[in-house]
Amino acid sequence: MVSHLFYYPLALCALVWLFVMWYVTGAKPALPTPPAPAKPKRKRSTEPKAFAGLTHKPPCALCEQATRESAPAPPVRPAPMPPTNRRPRTVDTSRHFCPHAACDYRGWLGLNNLRSNGHPSGGPWRQLHCLGCHGYFLEHHGTLFHGKQAAVELIVRVLACWAEGLGIRATARVFEVDPNTVLEWLVEAAEPLRAFAAYCRCDVHVRQLQLDELYAVLREVKTGVISKDEAIKRLERSPCGIWTALDPQSKLLLVIEVGTRTLEMAQRMVHQVVQRLAPDCVPLCLTDGLKEYGTALLTHFGYFGCNPRVARP
Repeated sequence: MVSHLFYYPLALCALVWLFVMWYVTGAKPALPTPPAPAKPKRKRSTEPKAFAGLTHKPPCALCEQATRESAPAPPVRPAPMPPTNRRPRTVDTSRHFCPHAACDYRGWLGLNNLRSNGHPSGGPWRQLHCLGCHGYFLEHHGTLFHGKQAAVELIVRVLACWAEGLGIRATARVFEVDPNTVLEWLVEAAEPLRAFAAYCRCDVHVRQLQLDELYAVLREVKTGVISKDEAIKRLERSPCGIWTALDPQSKLLLVIEVGTRTLEMAQRMVHQVVQRLAPDCVPLCLTDGLKEYGTALLTHFGYFGCNPRVARP
């Protein structure tokens, strides 16, 4: 049996070895760190601070483009044709103009330069003769019905049915025409109808407007046609929406565009709204909270100015 006196020299050797290693490595006992001095309180400045938001009127690319482009010189109105001593004309041609590019009377109405020339080949459309360039053209030149063999009433009814929500194939079955023909008529009618709508929607006076972006996918989710996961995939793949500006009282649709939810699209939308409104009309604009609308509305309706600084008493 080992005596307990053997462990005392062993423990003493271990303590001596620890003190030697501590001295060699240079380890020092941790001293308590003094507390950091308290920072002096900052004095509140009495100088006026700049507004954290917009400090200048945001630009609009469409407005700048319209400013840079110089307006072309207005064409010179030609002199009206003098009346003749012949029998007065019974056909009114004051609502037509000569479409030929080389004619001085192109685009001018009521200058007495057009004469009726009958119906070529017994057709339904009248031929007109211009005394300025001695050219001939049909009265439906430049319209949707030019060059069509179908009856005008049929084309009008087809377009009306499609505008009421009937599909292209269903419209083709009702009127017994080819679906490609219906599609061709719709494509050709799109630009004239757009120009006609822009001509009618000018100098509009409205009290309020609703600016919103619509998604056709949301209606399908509400009715249960597609699932929510499928709707999210569609919106991520094609996040374009239908931007609308609607007068809730008269249900007048001022502007309709298709695009993404960006500032550029909001600027474009409000820019077109301003072009439709009368110069002295500033309606109440209601949005869905999209912050880009605020910048776009401030661009076209806002005014930035410096208020005179008033000395404090």
